[in-house]
Amino acid sequence: MSTLLSATLPRENRAFRGTGGRSQENRGFGFRPAFMDSETGAVYASRFSDGSEAPFHLFDGLPDAVVLRRHASGGVAAVKRSLVSGFLRDGRFYRREEAAAFVAAREGPYAAEAAGC
Repeated sequence: MSTLLSATLPRENRAFRGTGGRSQENRGFGFRPAFMDSETGAVYASRFSDGSEAPFHLFDGLPDAVVLRRHASGGVAAVKRSLVSGFLRDGRFYRREEAAAFVAAREGPYAAEAAGC
């Protein structure tokens, strides 16, 4: 079975830097980090291992249904390849690309004009 390793998240963060596709760039628009299992459609808010909401993408709070391997310490080492990082906003899951497009549409050169500013 294919796995998604913890090295994937830092790589995605580098790729989406400055686009609105990262937690620190879209939080002000109401986005919260989450994951979606593309096989089942299940969406999981990003959480710390104690269950509290995490302000960034973190595998440690994911349920066993998507965790394939853990470190000896209990932290998540690998998850199902079908897991996609993204965001929840108003009950809807957005992939990183979709969140980036949402932010760009509101921060673009015509955003202030469209908002009546």
